[in-house]
This record gives sequence, C-alpha cells and structure tokens, in this order.
Amino acid sequence: MLTTDLLLHAYRIMVTARSMAAIYEDNRTITKYVHSTSAGHEAIQIAAGLQLTPNDWFSPYYRDDSLMMAAGFEPQQLMLQLLAKATDPFSGGRSYYCHPSSRDADKPKIMHQSSATGMQAIPATGIAQALQYQLQQGLLPNGLNPLPVVLCSLGDGSVTEGEVSEAWQFAILKQLPIIYLVQDNGWSISAATAEVRVMNAFEYADGFKGLYKLQCNGAHFEESYQTLQQAFAYARTERKPVLVHATVPLLGHHTSGVRREFYRSKEDLQQHSLNDPIPHLRQTLLQAGIVETVLLETEATARQTAATAFQMAVEAPDPNPATVTEHIFAPTPITEEKGERSPKNAEKVLMVDAALHAIEEILAAHPEALLYGQDVGSRLGGVFREAATLAEKFGDHRVFNTAIQEAYIVGSTAGMSAAGLKPIVEVQFADYIYPGFNQLVTEIAKSCYLSNGKFPVQMVLRIPTGAYGGGGPYHSGSIESTLLSIKGIKVVYPSNAADMKGLMKAAFYDPNPVIMLEHKGLYWSKVPGTDGAKMPEPAVDYMLPLGKAARILEASTQHIKQGTSICIITYGMGVYWAKQAAQAFAGQVEIVDLRTLFPLDETCIAETVTRHGKVFVLTEEQQNNSFAEALAYRITHCCYQFLDAPVEVMGALNTPAVPIHLALEAAMLPAITEIEKRIEKLLAY
Repeated sequence: MLTTDLLLHAYRIMVTARSMAAIYEDNRTITKYVHSTSAGHEAIQIAAGLQLTPNDWFSPYYRDDSLMMAAGFEPQQLMLQLLAKATDPFSGGRSYYCHPSSRDADKPKIMHQSSATGMQAIPATGIAQALQYQLQQGLLPNGLNPLPVVLCSLGDGSVTEGEVSEAWQFAILKQLPIIYLVQDNGWSISAATAEVRVMNAFEYADGFKGLYKLQCNGAHFEESYQTLQQAFAYARTERKPVLVHATVPLLGHHTSGVRREFYRSKEDLQQHSLNDPIPHLRQTLLQAGIVETVLLETEATARQTAATAFQMAVEAPDPNPATVTEHIFAPTPITEEKGERSPKNAEKVLMVDAALHAIEEILAAHPEALLYGQDVGSRLGGVFREAATLAEKFGDHRVFNTAIQEAYIVGSTAGMSAAGLKPIVEVQFADYIYPGFNQLVTEIAKSCYLSNGKFPVQMVLRIPTGAYGGGGPYHSGSIESTLLSIKGIKVVYPSNAADMKGLMKAAFYDPNPVIMLEHKGLYWSKVPGTDGAKMPEPAVDYMLPLGKAARILEASTQHIKQGTSICIITYGMGVYWAKQAAQAFAGQVEIVDLRTLFPLDETCIAETVTRHGKVFVLTEEQQNNSFAEALAYRITHCCYQFLDAPVEVMGALNTPAVPIHLALEAAMLPAITEIEKRIEKLLAY
C-alpha cells in the first residue's frame, strides 16, 4: 500500500537526486568526467529501487542514480565515482558515474557494469539463469525470503540491440526470474524515436511469446510503484520474466558532454517538462495531507544532503597511479604442477577424450559447474563428440544446448560467475566467436579490473580451432592474435592429451576468464605425424598451471656449444610440424611448446633464446600482424644481445580464410619443406 510515509520517502530521494544533478551542472569544472543523471526518470527508478531487497541482483544503466539511492546507496558513494576518487566503492576511480558494482550484504548485489546500452541484458539474464539453477539444486541459503530476482534496467533505444533479443529469448525459453525495466524517454542520444525504430519496447515484446509485459507512465510515482510491485510479485512467485515499459521525460542532458541544447528544440524541452515527476508527486503529497512546511523542509534537507556529500567527495583522495595495474586478474590458486601426469599403467588417450574426461571429473566434483553451448546436449554431445555422454550422466539441467547465440553463450558467463556458478561453455568453431566478441571485450575481460577486483569472471570458453581435412572457411580459422589483443583474458593452446587435461583443470580453478583453443586436427591424431598428441591419461588430481612452456625436443650439448643449434618456439599443430622438420637436423633443433599464449612463459623463452642465439617462431595463423610476429619483436627487444641472427617467423599465407579444397588448404599452411628451408637459413648464419 502507498502510505504517506512511503510517498514522502520517495519524494526525499527524488529531490535529492535532482539537487545532485543541479550541483553537477553548477560545478562543471569539477565534475569533468562524462556523466548522466536521472532527471525526469526519477519516479520509475525510485519505484523500482524500493522493491529490491538484499537478496536480489540488479543491473542499472548509466542514468540510474535515483534507482541506486532507492536501493540503499548514499549520494556520497555515487559522487565518489562521479569524481573518480580512490574511495569510489564501485571501481576505485576506474569507471564512469553510475557504472557500479557491489557485493554489500545489506543491499541488492550489482555485478560489473559496462556502459549498459543493451549489453547488460545478457549478463543480467545469466544471473537469473544461475538463480534458477541454484534454487532447483538447493544451492541457495535455506529459508531465503523473499526469493531473489534480477532487475535489468534499459533505455528504450538499447532494445534495438540484437543482444537484448538473445537475452529475452533465453529468459522466456528457460522461464527465468528477471524483470526488464525499459525507460523510454523518446531519445537515443540525438536520434528521436521516429528516426531509429518502428515500435517501442512494449510493442516489440509482442514477438516474444510468453513474456509477461506491463507498461506505465514512468513520471507518475504511484502508477510506477504499483506497476513495479506487480512485476516483482510475478517474477518472485511465478519465477518467470517480465517486461515493464515506462514512458518518461528527459529533462537533463544525454550526458554532460552531449548537451540537450545541441540537438533539442525549445518546444521539445517544454513538452517534456510538463511531465516532470517532482511537481506531480509534490501535488500528490499535498492532497494526501502533507503540509507545505514539511515539503519545504524535506526539499531543504535534500539540498543540504547533496551539497554536504559533494563537498566530502571533492575532498576525498585521488587514486594512487601506482595502483593502475591492480586487479587485471584475480590471483589463481594453481601455480605449480601437481598430481600424476603419467600414472602407472595409464592408457594412452586421444586429446578429445582427455578433454571429455577432464570436464566429466569437474562436473562430478563440483555441483556449481555447468556446461552449455551449441549442440553439446544429449543428442549429439558436441560436433566433435567432445561432450559425448555428459548430458546423460549429469542431466539436461547441467549440460544443455543453446541456440545459435554466441553473444549469450559468452556473456551469460559473467552473470553466472557473479552469482557463484562456474560455467564451462563452448563456441562450435573459432570462426564463430565474433558475435560473442562484444560480450568478451566489454563485459568479461573488463569485469575484474573495473569492479576493483570484486567480480572476476570465472569461466572456461572452449573453442575448436585450426585447419584440418578440408574444413574450409568458417570452420578452420585461427583466432589467437585477435584474442590476445584483448586484455583481461587468458588464452591456452594445448598440443597433446596430457596437457589438455592438466590445463583444462587449471583453467577451471582459475578465477579468471580462460579460453581453451583446441585444435580439431589434433583431437583424434588423424593428421599424419600427430600420433604424439595421444598420451597416457593423467590422474584425476593432475593440474598444469597456465603460463608454463615445455621443451618438446632438446638440442645436443655439443651443437649448442658449437653454435650450430636453433630453437623453434611454437604451439598447437606447429609442434608437430616442427618435430617432423627437425628430423633432418639431428641434435640441432630444440622445440618449445608454449602451451599457454597468455600468460606467456617469458622465462623459458628468454633462457632458450639465450642458449641458442637463433630463433624460429612457427605458427599456423596467417603471419602478417600475428601473435608470432609480435613475439618475434619481443624476443628481439629483450634478448637482442644474445641473438646471432634475426628472429625467423613463419605462418600461413595471408589469405582472408582457409580455402576448402585440400590442395589449396595445404598450399596456404606452412609446409614441412618450407620449414626445413627456414631452419637451414638460420643455421647458415
């Protein structure tokens, strides 16, 4: 029921938020970082925030400061982020105003936030996915009341993003407890509604069968509160998704840097001001019997609260520049090789089976672990059979198919991880990763850093990669250089079954996002010369830490002393090409298998380069602008005084894709004869 106390509480937050916006505008030389405020949106935001409990999660968007305060956050906390102060509780001075993250026990939890123009829908839905699984499996605290739900806040313009559609599809399909609150102010920066979309979010939702939807005038607090009350009750009890579409005025600027006078007419601004939520709620309070003096006192107190908070935030310390590299990754517990790599009487296994067994052992030991992706479910078990029988053993609730939604597969792991689950997900081929790049770059990679260490994303992303057997374009690509351009993720590339299992285990226990690049040509050792990828299967407890290279072949001491040796630094299929080519140079070639591309075993590389003085970096990837070329530069830069020759680099030809015909595929890839010529060239120096 809407009591006068509740209405007065909402009014206090509303006028505080508006006072804060005025202070920001009056102090533009101090509030120099780009920000948006909730001016005009206050009523719907406060109505939503007051429904949230400490059991819930929510995902605000970049102008949700009123929602934040209604959920329990103080003005000064928001202002510390506005001014990028060291004591900013959300990001430690690393991110914009209203880009929060919080694990405060007395408030709803907020995972890392990007700029939230649609991207937040997938991670937020991932949280709801986690809550559903935890409730079904008894992993939530006993007696939790009320049951948790997720609130995902969006601007109407962001609903045109395809990723919002992916989130809605999954939420409806799986019947997840999430509320999508769409605040529609009629503008997408400088683009008016009629310019950029043919329908609003409420109308668009007609195409999503099974999505319960509501709409209201988001400038009227009473109507907004009752609508949100209905939405939360439905999500909490039915455990199903809800859309709330609220029309609101935009009274402030898009941001402090994109100002309303740049693109809006006086008539448009005047029309929006007629729907200002503050006068409306003020009149409601007067009609409810609250006297004018109480309202004036409330307004004066709000202005003073905002002014005092701002002054305290201004005086707070700035971040120490020395902390700039903190929290890129969370510390991993797996720092040493452990367990039995080659148990007595262990049978040799294929790489694909080593991966399968590693995942099976993980799922058996960890009820918080799940596996999902395209075609990994019980009917097929992965297109390479890398997940065969897992759904049958662990159930469709833990091993399941997704639609062709790479963005959802990747991005949902951020929400799953935040809520305490440990997802292992698959993208069917390396060439298919690109639709998931927005989530990987914007959400996954930045989460630990921009949340100041609160939300590292613990996930393993499996990606079959590499050329083999005429797989052709879109099924044979190498993507390591593209991945390695992203800071905040780890990239692993095993070349044999023992490494596959040990690295998979270490990746699972690493609290950071790890990508496993798994060469499909090595899965079954069908490519001539790759029989060595089959190895005795390590024990259940075996783990191989990330960032440790291995010497696959050693040169003779005599050749090293005589200066007639070289080292080949490679990974993946390159290991087997190098081994074949080295047969023609007995004792003269040392081969280092990197195993992990990031973190990189720079100690092993430097020591190897120093001993030999001649270096050959070999990759399957197209050579120009590749990781291999970058590595060659780093070797030259760091080990220049030990080099006896320029660092040699060889990769595939620089074609846009791997052609399908076997002869063309072979012509594109490094040939053994060409590798031998490069070795001869180096030895001749």
